[in-house]
Amino acid sequence: MKLAFIIDPIHQLDPCHDTSVALMEAAQILGHEIWITQANLLSVVQGKAWAALEKVELVPVQLVEGRYQAANPWYKLSQRAAFCLETMDAVFMRTDPPVTVPYLYATYILDYIDQNKTLVINSPAGIRAANEKMYALQFTEAIPETIVTADKQLIRQFVEAKGRAILKPLGNKAGEGILFLEPGDRNFNSIVELSTLQGRVPVMVQIYLPEAKDGDKRIILLNGEPIGALNRLSSGSDFRNNMATGGTVAQTKITPREDEICAQIADTLRRDGLIFVGIDVIGGYMTEVNVTSPTGVREIDRLDGTRLGNQVIQWVEQAKKS
Repeated sequence: MKLAFIIDPIHQLDPCHDTSVALMEAAQILGHEIWITQANLLSVVQGKAWAALEKVELVPVQLVEGRYQAANPWYKLSQRAAFCLETMDAVFMRTDPPVTVPYLYATYILDYIDQNKTLVINSPAGIRAANEKMYALQFTEAIPETIVTADKQLIRQFVEAKGRAILKPLGNKAGEGILFLEPGDRNFNSIVELSTLQGRVPVMVQIYLPEAKDGDKRIILLNGEPIGALNRLSSGSDFRNNMATGGTVAQTKITPREDEICAQIADTLRRDGLIFVGIDVIGGYMTEVNVTSPTGVREIDRLDGTRLGNQVIQWVEQAKKS
């Protein structure tokens, strides 16, 4: 197969951490051609999606004494050339969030790929539909008590009723802008005003889950089925468990309650073309659904001795045959 990956500039990626690199490595090892591009290199020409693509050859990372080691250089690129994306068997949209206006425009361009010819992971329409905070709200039995509003008084009432809460901007990533709220905080009004841009932008406010001190679990789903998980733990100086904020990772198991959550959301994910997804779970409640460029594969493979990238590419192989 010929696979195209829409990624951030490759020199910015960390081959020992980035899931996009893990997926590309797996595809190469399984004998497929890997091509890369960036969202700003997409076009529509005569009603078809095109991209300036470079073929990439990777030197796979090695796991040595529990740590990944990468060659230097770890990739080699061909000359860039323009191709219609329908000449690819599959296109992976793996640009990192936030989902800005240029990001949305890239998904509109990807709409001009005939998915009967070329599989797009994840579906551009699905990415647009699935704000990574808001999308979880439809699964009311799976999520903690949550409101979304720009109304400061409504936020205050919620926090006073629940005691403690977590405020999340709707468009941020990697823990950016997440704040801990308590009723007696003298900065409460300023926090809410800054986060909502003086009441003009809604934010998510969720009840604080004390189980967060035990970690924030990332579960990877492939076509609605859980295939691996890791636990993210805070650094101790920060209440957030995100790896991007200095959190550490630990091995974990998927619980029956978490299997139940995955089953609740599976059909909706498939309906929306969200094939490769990461959900975040704290204390048996789903807090987010990550659909843009879910990460965690490298860490799960290292901790569990798995090859999740192989599973993803083999799923694509089967999907193309069916």
